[in-house]
Amino acid sequence: MPWQPSFGIIFLSEARPPAVRAAIMMIICCALIAASTFGAKVLGRGEVGAPMHAFQITFGRYFFALCVLTTAAFFLPVGRPKVSLPLYAARTFCGWAGVSGLFAAAALIPLADATAISFLSPVFAMLLAVMFLGETVGRFRWGAALVALAGGMILLRPGDGALEPGAAIAFGAAVILAIEITLIKRITRVEPVLRFLLITNIMGALMASAAALPVWRPPSLDEWAIMAFVGFSMVSAQILFTASMRIADASFIAPFFYATLIFAALYDAIWFGVIPGSVSITGAALILCGAMVLAWREARQNKPSS
Repeated sequence: MPWQPSFGIIFLSEARPPAVRAAIMMIICCALIAASTFGAKVLGRGEVGAPMHAFQITFGRYFFALCVLTTAAFFLPVGRPKVSLPLYAARTFCGWAGVSGLFAAAALIPLADATAISFLSPVFAMLLAVMFLGETVGRFRWGAALVALAGGMILLRPGDGALEPGAAIAFGAAVILAIEITLIKRITRVEPVLRFLLITNIMGALMASAAALPVWRPPSLDEWAIMAFVGFSMVSAQILFTASMRIADASFIAPFFYATLIFAALYDAIWFGVIPGSVSITGAALILCGAMVLAWREARQNKPSS
């Protein structure tokens, strides 16, 4: 008798169409990404102790993610890297800096706002490709980028003459994550997912350790548990994201990724009682519209012709 999936994973049974499984995995991925940032906000706001520095939270994210990946490496082949380690290091530094910035921002502003601003990364990645890679961008994509940037300006709330500090940090993190996106595209052309994640998380754990030392304080058991939750949630989300992209067209699955914003707003509302206002909703809607159009357009351009 063929193996039958247990009740806990029946929704991912191969009996379901690949598109359905991919969509389910991407939605779970979104819930986990938002949960990871939510855990960072709980720590950064001092909900279970004294407020924890973003560098120490980022250390937990990399350390516990590395625990998962090194365990996987014992059972799956990894091999030698085909990409230079300095390129890996550059990607890892951008990832560490971007995540640290996002975690710091989440402690200062509503989680939905920080998440929405992070969605500007593809916009900045497009701008970087134009400036440094000589890519040509049509009016359609420029229009989508301007719409998303307008949403970002709204969330920065500069009307009173001063930028919202948390939003400014998230904005800067989005720029750094855009550089990371550009490097990821280059590396993953030749590197398999497990080796890519393992190497970047090893480097990330080393960088995060060095940055966390000056601000380190002994975490309580509850704080260790939340740090583990942040790391496990993020690496699980990365695995689900990759798996969903492998079994379905990017043009179909990419829009589901923006459900992260819904989960972020939900977690914020349940735990912190934060309900998005009209400014947050307007800014987030513009960012989502622009980012989704860019994702759809890129997926169509990269889709191989039949």
